[in-house]
Amino acid sequence: MPQRRTAKKDLRKNKKNHQENLKTKQKIKSAIKKLKKAAENKDISLRQQALKEVYKILDKAASKKIIHKNKAAKKKSRLCKLLDKSTTKSK
Repeated sequence: MPQRRTAKKDLRKNKKNHQENLKTKQKIKSAIKKLKKAAENKDISLRQQALKEVYKILDKAASKKIIHKNKAAKKKSRLCKLLDKSTTKSK
């Protein structure tokens, strides 16, 4: 346990930030699942909307340094590639 007042405050702050980071990571996971489900669907507008939402969440997480910016870019690239692949299969 921390002894100093500032160390106690840091501990409280770290716990709070950890919970917020976990919420953001869970949002990313659920948005990606939603996108993968939309990839199976034939509706193009639904796919685009889901992709836009994932991009927004990933960019916010990268800007807040919850995930690394290169990781966000890699995820975005792979998801776009997945959508392209599913689009060509459905044609």
